[in-house]
Amino acid sequence: MKAIVPVERITSKIYLIRKQKVMLDRDLAELYGVETRVLNQAVTRNIERFPDDFMFELKRDEIGRISQIVISSGLKYSKRVRVFTEQGVAMLSSVLNSHRAIQVNIQIMRAFTQLRQMLTMSKELTKKLSELEANLKDHDEKISLIFDAIRQLMAPPEKSKIKIGFTVKEKQKSYKKGPKKK
Repeated sequence: MKAIVPVERITSKIYLIRKQKVMLDRDLAELYGVETRVLNQAVTRNIERFPDDFMFELKRDEIGRISQIVISSGLKYSKRVRVFTEQGVAMLSSVLNSHRAIQVNIQIMRAFTQLRQMLTMSKELTKKLSELEANLKDHDEKISLIFDAIRQLMAPPEKSKIKIGFTVKEKQKSYKKGPKKK
């Protein structure tokens, strides 16, 4: 079955705000094929389904920061911008009952899952890179020792100060042996 909305399009609309992955009400309304006003009215009618960890409103400074990133007409001038966490998006499916909303919601859940998997893979990759870096550091020290030993072998030998052979001593004192005493 072909997806109504490609996962890539959905993932491009997921933002990190207040250390949470969220989607803007405008983006969700566009994906569901409804007006933002209609989506927010449905949420307001069912507000008890959307606690703070499911949905929250952005402050003015947050809207300003988001509007620099998001190319959305009028976002900067909006009085109210709601954002929905993954659980909030899942709850929207119970508020919006259209066939399209259900299909898009399934795709959004898949997008969040895909992001989670990518994050997990990223953490694993970071861990493996750290381990590799530690191993290479150990190898670098050993390789450095090997190169030092090779350089010592390649260096010309120092001239020996010790002469090899016999040396003539100048006068040797001779001691006469006298008769042995008994």
